[in-house]
Amino acid sequence: MRDKAASLPNVQLEQGTVISLFEDKGTIRGVQYKTKDGQELKAFAPLTIVCDGCFSNLRRSLCNPKVDVPSCFVGLILENCQLPCANHGHVILGDPSPILMYPISSTEVRCLVDVPGQKVPSISSGEMAKYLKTVVAPQLPPEVYDAFLAAVERGNIRTMPNRSMPAAPYPTPGALLMGDAFNMRHPLTGGGMTVALADIVVLRNLLRPLCNLNDAPTLCKYLESFYTLRKPVASTINTLAGALYKVFCASPDQARKEMRQACFDYLSLGGVFSAGPVSLLSGLNPRPLSLVAHFFAVALYGVGRLLLPFPSPKRIWIGARLISGASGIIFPIIRAEGVRQMFFPATVPAYYRAPPVK
Repeated sequence: MRDKAASLPNVQLEQGTVISLFEDKGTIRGVQYKTKDGQELKAFAPLTIVCDGCFSNLRRSLCNPKVDVPSCFVGLILENCQLPCANHGHVILGDPSPILMYPISSTEVRCLVDVPGQKVPSISSGEMAKYLKTVVAPQLPPEVYDAFLAAVERGNIRTMPNRSMPAAPYPTPGALLMGDAFNMRHPLTGGGMTVALADIVVLRNLLRPLCNLNDAPTLCKYLESFYTLRKPVASTINTLAGALYKVFCASPDQARKEMRQACFDYLSLGGVFSAGPVSLLSGLNPRPLSLVAHFFAVALYGVGRLLLPFPSPKRIWIGARLISGASGIIFPIIRAEGVRQMFFPATVPAYYRAPPVK
């Protein structure tokens, strides 16, 4: 993608490490950066797009970063093995949390083991290898078991914190946040690039009618509509990622166990019961109401299985806790995303911002 952009005649590619944003009287005028040979330079622009990733050191002046780290991914590459369903991604509902596997070439499969919490077993001391062999490996499909153990023995194990952060921007003249520097969700659903590319399309459409970007305050006011227009896609994928992760994590609570199994069986019904969630997951159906409908359909499906054929006081109680637990999962995520922007974007004044006349 970078090479493609650099091949365009109106694009000049400069590579370096950005040290800081260059600010003048409350307006971002450009960046200060260091080249490969250590030279410090400044680059000026009427609009600076800040997209320096999940570990961003530039976003603090542009948003209110409330970063949560619910878990970490432990990554390995499995070689010369076949997944149970060839050419498909796999989510293994392990204990204590999900395991992802998907092919990245004709002979390699990437395996991402979710480890809850911010600390993972030490790789250098051998605790990680022991954990993967004794806790994770017995839960894997037999088709990948030997390849998984071989990958652990090779020792090329990588870890990465899984971060989530709602979008809470400070509209700043001369700058705009994008990508993981702006908004993150649990990577279980792989929605990061979908949101980022959808954001690019929104921004492109906003910038397309403009001939002049030099009036920073006016441009900033106009681009406030970006934060509202992006919400249907971004909030749907963000909410789905957070909700699915919590549902798929193992729990000793019987109601949570029922919800987890109900989610798996609901998707297994096929038809609209799988196509609907997949269209939400992929960003093809950016409708938050559809997400809420499917989520509570899963909960009601789980309650229905509990009550049929003969309800008992214990089953009714578990069903009530299942509905309560489902509400406790999804509503805090929706609240963090912003109820008004998520479900009623047309009521936000910025939604109707017209391009500057100049």
